Amino acid sequence: MTTERLREELLSRVASPLVAEEVFDRTPDIVFFLKNRRGQYVVVNRALAERCGFRHKSELIGKSTFEVFPRQLAASYAEQDRLVLDTGAQITDRLELHLYRDRNPGWCLTNKFPLLGGDGAVVGMGGISKDIHEPNARTCVYPEIAKAAEHVRRHYGDALRVEDLAELAGLSTARLERYVKAIFQITVGQLISKTRIDAATRLLVETELPVAEIAHACGFYDHSAFSRRFKATAGVTPRDFRAARSRGPR
Repeated sequence: MTTERLREELLSRVASPLVAEEVFDRTPDIVFFLKNRRGQYVVVNRALAERCGFRHKSELIGKSTFEVFPRQLAASYAEQDRLVLDTGAQITDRLELHLYRDRNPGWCLTNKFPLLGGDGAVVGMGGISKDIHEPNARTCVYPEIAKAAEHVRRHYGDALRVEDLAELAGLSTARLERYVKAIFQITVGQLISKTRIDAATRLLVETELPVAEIAHACGFYDHSAFSRRFKATAGVTPRDFRAARSRGPR
């Protein structure tokens, strides 16, 4: 399939992203892309093309993640892509390794989101990765912070204590708090709460589980406390949120 055909296939079904492409071409520390349902690049910015070893952006169009990244990085990226494309889920502020301009790995915060057609079906996906630089140049703590953040993502339904996460990361509680704040702009407690609310949101939309069961599955052992926290975050109760989404496009 030609480059133009790939672009037309997606751009004919969603609002044109060309303005965003031009903006992100001027941000060398941000990677921006759109992909079609097959996981092929359709729109990319200059930074991504250069980091993948291409002189021109057009050389990246139509290629898959495995064609342009080292396998150990590509496998993780492809898994994320399938989650977004197959379920419509979003990936928010994922701390992970990426390639910097010199093709050496560096840390970034990645966000991925579905692109929806007029019927509400997922027709593609977009992604933005922002380079982050070590707050303290004398030591790199990103692997440790990523380990703690990944533990929260995988075990949000369990009882999570800041002290236990700090021990897992091999950091003092104070250092964990300081670096999480520097990277994510929120506290460790807020990171845990945000992860739980994100998971609850997905379950409210994608399942018919009772709200009380969702609360328990997401680490809230008091139904009323979950409802208060959810309303404070989303502006509506869990039941009202589910009802509103059920009336949306299918």
